[in-house]
Amino acid sequence: MADSPQVNVFAVHGADPEVLAYAMAKYSRSSLSMKESLREINEQKAEQFLNTFYFQYGHRSIADLAHLAFAIEKLSILAAIVLVDEQRWDGQERSTRYQNFRKSGYHVPAFTGNAALKESYCGAMDFLFTEYEFLTQEMLRYYTAQVPRPEGMAEDAYLRTLRARAFDNSRYLLPMATNTSLGQIVNARTLEAQICRLLSSPYGEVRNLGELLKEAARGVAWQVQDESLRGLVEEIKAMDQRLAARAERQILRPVRVAPTLVRYAQLSEYEMRSRHELTEAAAALMAGAPLRPAPLVDLLEDEPLEVEIASTLLYSACHYSYRQVREQVQALSGHQLEEIINLGMKHRGDHDEPLRAFHSGSAFRFDILMDIGGFRDMHRHRRCTQIEQGFTRLHGYDTPPDIVTAGLGDRYQQALGRTTAAYDQVSAEAGATVASYLLPLAFRKRTLFKMDMAEALYIAELRTAPAGHFSYRNVAYAMHREVEKRHPVLARHFRVTRASEPADLLKR
Repeated sequence: MADSPQVNVFAVHGADPEVLAYAMAKYSRSSLSMKESLREINEQKAEQFLNTFYFQYGHRSIADLAHLAFAIEKLSILAAIVLVDEQRWDGQERSTRYQNFRKSGYHVPAFTGNAALKESYCGAMDFLFTEYEFLTQEMLRYYTAQVPRPEGMAEDAYLRTLRARAFDNSRYLLPMATNTSLGQIVNARTLEAQICRLLSSPYGEVRNLGELLKEAARGVAWQVQDESLRGLVEEIKAMDQRLAARAERQILRPVRVAPTLVRYAQLSEYEMRSRHELTEAAAALMAGAPLRPAPLVDLLEDEPLEVEIASTLLYSACHYSYRQVREQVQALSGHQLEEIINLGMKHRGDHDEPLRAFHSGSAFRFDILMDIGGFRDMHRHRRCTQIEQGFTRLHGYDTPPDIVTAGLGDRYQQALGRTTAAYDQVSAEAGATVASYLLPLAFRKRTLFKMDMAEALYIAELRTAPAGHFSYRNVAYAMHREVEKRHPVLARHFRVTRASEPADLLKR
């Protein structure tokens, strides 16, 4: 009996992303090993292969094999929320809990020919950052007075921990225009879809970001070891001039991470035209109905898939709760229901994925209305479908309880009142899209989360942990309570911490 062949496992490093994607794709088309494939491949061969199989034959899974790292710096929080809204996304953003954003600066949209409005906008921004700094200092002073430093805890660790708690409160005054930075690692297929989505955005800043991402993918990447590699080449030159030219070509050659795979990424007519028509349809269906009060978390009941899809399409294009939209949809005739679903599909091109609203049939659907700051934390959960509504001041804002306890509630409300007035002015003269940048993270945002049982349990357990932020702790515990009402047998297996239990402020 012949011995079984020995399994060969090794890590691969140093190949350009597109070249590596080509080498991995060759497993299905060649008997060559990875090492043999990489020795055979050059950039030109990889480009020819990708042009044939990726663009002509539509084998889009090949792009899943090319993983690309990007740094995106000095973008607004608003743009960051739009950027990271991908289900296949990995990355990290600057934390409002551990960093002071006072000196970050902020995005200023184009106020063409309206210097007075720009001045008003910048004045409101500067005011918010001043109040943010004041609130940070006052809340730190409040917490140090309430929580003495334990013996054995270093002074810097004590202050750092309580400052994070102070930031948990003061971040509510950070405007959406606040500059942030993030890093992302995505595969090339996700990047292509991301760029198309960004180029289709109603926000000028976001459209520009899409162009910059495309340029970064196709242009020369920053080489981490560039300085040391140049030093190595100089050493080779000093030792052997004959090897110098070859060393320079090989060691200092420019690397482009995805020159081929994002070549045809462009704005999505499907997304733009569908967004416009669904917004009109939602406005017509709701006919100016008042926004009814809604709970923090609403676990929705099952309904026919046609009703779910139509309701979700319209929900994404307005500011009403899912329940309020669904009531109107359920009253429609079968023909009218079909017309709404057709709006979500009729502009779809040959290579367009269906709108996210068509991700339907999940057993757990939570309509969540929470502050934007807390939403940014919940937004990180990728193993679910998130249907976002736009930013608005219509749902009001949240007030952290400790701000009131510390005696700062009146000043906090006055700051948000002044900001609301500035928002209304900018919205009236430049539109709600521009005015959105003025909204502090305190204002509420509505999102529909669709998931399975395992993800509902995971979110509830993770986000109710005592060291977490009070905003998402309340949301996660409310999710658990909603499951408990509907599925008590399942809810017994949720290992949650009551949101009402006092948190140890020195635990992180």
